[in-house]
Amino acid sequence: MSEENSEDRLMTIKEVAEYLAIHEMTLYALIHESDIPAMKLGGQWRFKKSMLDEWLSNEMNRQQLGKTPAPKKKAPERPV
Repeated sequence: MSEENSEDRLMTIKEVAEYLAIHEMTLYALIHESDIPAMKLGGQWRFKKSMLDEWLSNEMNRQQLGKTPAPKKKAPERPV
């Protein structure tokens, strides 16, 4: 497959989870938060690799600039 074709290919949930090195359930959460570019085809989620790469680059840039820091959940304090 040529480089151009590989950028336009559609990827499955499993492929994207492996590509991003995240659990499949984390990927589903990103989909439902409308955070990641995805579409349903025939009842299954599909992702265009070039759009994933662009999304990933944008997310990394935003976090590096500190515009949208990852939310940190504070652990509940235990009584002493």
